Amino acid sequence: MRSIWNGAISFGLVSIPIKVMNATESHAISFRQIHLDDGGRIRYRKVCELEDSEVSSAEIGKAYEDVDGTLIPITDEDLASLPVPTTRTIEIVAFVPAERIDPLQMDTAYYLAANGVPAAKPYILLREALKRSQKVAVAKFALRGRERLGMLRVVDDVIAMHGLLWPDEIRATDEVAPDTAVTVRDKELDLADALMDTLGEVDLEDLHDDYRQAVEELVTAKAEGHEAPAAPAGDEDGGKVLDLMAALEKSVRAAKGARSDESGAATGTGEDAEVTELPSGRTRARGSAGTAPKEVGGKKSTSTAKKTAAKKTTPRKSTTKSTAGKKSTAGKRTTESRATKAKSAAGTDAKPSSSTAASRTTAKKTATKKASAKKPTPRKRASA
Repeated sequence: MRSIWNGAISFGLVSIPIKVMNATESHAISFRQIHLDDGGRIRYRKVCELEDSEVSSAEIGKAYEDVDGTLIPITDEDLASLPVPTTRTIEIVAFVPAERIDPLQMDTAYYLAANGVPAAKPYILLREALKRSQKVAVAKFALRGRERLGMLRVVDDVIAMHGLLWPDEIRATDEVAPDTAVTVRDKELDLADALMDTLGEVDLEDLHDDYRQAVEELVTAKAEGHEAPAAPAGDEDGGKVLDLMAALEKSVRAAKGARSDESGAATGTGEDAEVTELPSGRTRARGSAGTAPKEVGGKKSTSTAKKTAAKKTTPRKSTTKSTAGKKSTAGKRTTESRATKAKSAAGTDAKPSSSTAASRTTAKKTATKKASAKKPTPRKRASA
């Protein structure tokens, strides 16, 4: 890394020669201005107002503009000769707990490296003192034309310095806080706590700049003559929160679902398992009866209905004679309807029995006599 400033850390009477380097770098994508008509690059030229001519960087200096517009030239030698001890020194003024520093004050971060072999021991001494005390050092230093406030702390085995804004550079919050009287219920706070717990913690190393990645893909597509990637579909709600409780509950459910999806993908158990439903006992019985055909009346029957119908249409030898006259009219009608249904289902040519004919008359005695006289000789039951 290239150093941007050389000086020393003043630690009481101890002086530690150091080099200052930027601790951060920007990965933001910068764009150039072009002329829309022909795509030509737009550049800014530095022109002297008095001569109306372009000047080079070597001819450009600094000046302070007074309230009346007067320009007072200031040279680098003038700034270097200022009676300020922090012109080339980072002067430590105090050691305080880290929580005393408001994060709003933090600015650019720098790494401080020991400048030379003799600076190694005092450098390590200050580093270990900061570690053991669990404090940070507050210091003053001058950089880029002005005196600044800084905070020194240990990062790994390096002393890092954060530029701090001066307290009077932090704006007040009086005009920022909501001025509307709002009451937050305990149930809403409970849901907010549940959402915080569900989201949990995150490893900052896993976070990345999605916008920069999308811009890079866009630039690559245009450079190769491809179509630009389509924008993802936006939220149908339009970002409007109509019901705070409903929004919190929905957020908790969504966060839990995302957590379960991540855990399922990590363990390999998040996929839906295929379940085959087992047939019931009744279904299995029907299936087995239907797959075992038997011969009834010289024909193969492949259904239980046909088998039952064939049995019903076969007249009985003795039972019909003894009970035909004793059965009631309602019983006879029931027997007739069942026999008719069985006959139509089986498709056989069974003749109607005498009991069926007798049921159509009103006289029980006459019906019995007719049944005895007209009853045909019963057929032999077909062997299975």
